[in-house]
Amino acid sequence: MTILKLPEQAGAEPVPQSIDATARRRVSGPGLRTFLAITDRYGISTRDRVILLGEPSNSTYHEWVKKALAEAPLALPLDTLTRISGILGIHKALGIIFPVEAEAMTWLKGPHRGEVFGGQAPVEVMIEGGLDGILTVRRYLDGWRGGLRGGPGEGADIEPVSETDLVFT
Repeated sequence: MTILKLPEQAGAEPVPQSIDATARRRVSGPGLRTFLAITDRYGISTRDRVILLGEPSNSTYHEWVKKALAEAPLALPLDTLTRISGILGIHKALGIIFPVEAEAMTWLKGPHRGEVFGGQAPVEVMIEGGLDGILTVRRYLDGWRGGLRGGPGEGADIEPVSETDLVFT
């Protein structure tokens, strides 16, 4: 598979960058093991893990897990690696925004008033929205982490970020 890497200079032509099986093998095992640890921590079911990974067959999923845990050679599809990358980014952002893990779980699993969530919990958006849902939650958290407004679901003990909380120097 070939992807386009954005060039450093404006107006330059995109440069194709290959992501071959060797590169995928290098990151697949560690990526899947980390995904499993994160989803264990979040209490995500096996069924929902399969959905988050792009709905491989159950036998394929279990074979991937077996290989990853045994540190055997494994080359996941690029789509699956992209999904895992999104989950890792979400986990990182939650750890930065919420120093207390219970608060992160409240935000992740509770209903949310944010426009992109439509009253759903962010984790539901991730599971039901496929890759777009995962990346939507990641972009939302990255924006919040970068200073854009964000906030918890209704009824949460976490105060939403407001304009008065943002400090520009």
